[in-house]
Amino acid sequence: MSLTTARSDEPTVPDSATGPGRGEARGAAVGAALAGPLVSTQWLCDHLGSDGLLVVDASVVAVSGDGGRTEYVSGIGRHGEGHIPGAVFADLLEGFSDPAAPFAFTRPGAEAFAAAAAALGVDADTTVVVYDGAVGQWAARLWWLFRSFGHDRVAVLDGGVTKWREEGRPLDSGTVAPRPAGRFLAAELPGFWSDRGDVEAVLAGDRSGTLVCGAPPKDFTARHIPGSVSAPAVRLVDRGTNAFLPAAGLRDLFADVLASPTRSSRTAEAGSRRRPTPSLWRCSAGTT
Repeated sequence: MSLTTARSDEPTVPDSATGPGRGEARGAAVGAALAGPLVSTQWLCDHLGSDGLLVVDASVVAVSGDGGRTEYVSGIGRHGEGHIPGAVFADLLEGFSDPAAPFAFTRPGAEAFAAAAAALGVDADTTVVVYDGAVGQWAARLWWLFRSFGHDRVAVLDGGVTKWREEGRPLDSGTVAPRPAGRFLAAELPGFWSDRGDVEAVLAGDRSGTLVCGAPPKDFTARHIPGSVSAPAVRLVDRGTNAFLPAAGLRDLFADVLASPTRSSRTAEAGSRRRPTPSLWRCSAGTT
């Protein structure tokens, strides 16, 4: 009897198991092996091909648009040139955003998200590992979407395809047709998202909070919501490996965020209660 590849501290599941629920059992075992929001390239290599595991490429490519302004396009072209074996492609600009919204990357509603997830081959028993070709921000966005709609069996590949490639691991070309999936139910959970009203309340001193901007430093310098703190996503990773920094490095990076005082309606001065000016809200919309 052969066993799926697993470490000593992870469950092993017989390949020859038969009968109803075999796939669900193996899928549950892979899901249980997730230790947190990140998995290593070695973890993925050990589990690649397991029943119930789906690898998703969520890459988005930044290009220079008119006037030098950064624009974003689908990463499907680069996916076709080289992706982790078995990985399907998720279009964050269309399927996993609301294309009818006035701003790019606006989150979709629950019904639209469920349809997009099912189209990838995701159902309630699927364990999803997401990666991208950048510094992990696109994979993290899709991870957050899955969590916010009630799907907990999801993690981000630490270092993404960059680390995978640098380690000499295999890549495939072309595209992968998603497998048929069962019904995927999405339920929007509270506490995952903030809207303009929440930001306005923090700026007015009516709610405690710190506004954090993850945009590149040059973009933050050019335009940001007044009072926000810069914590660029590009600095969250080690430049040599593209993996996320260890805890100590992240604490240093977020020192200003952690030290930022919060404001509440009981302590804010009267002057801070003025409604934001129209120009401020144009600024906030531009950095969303």
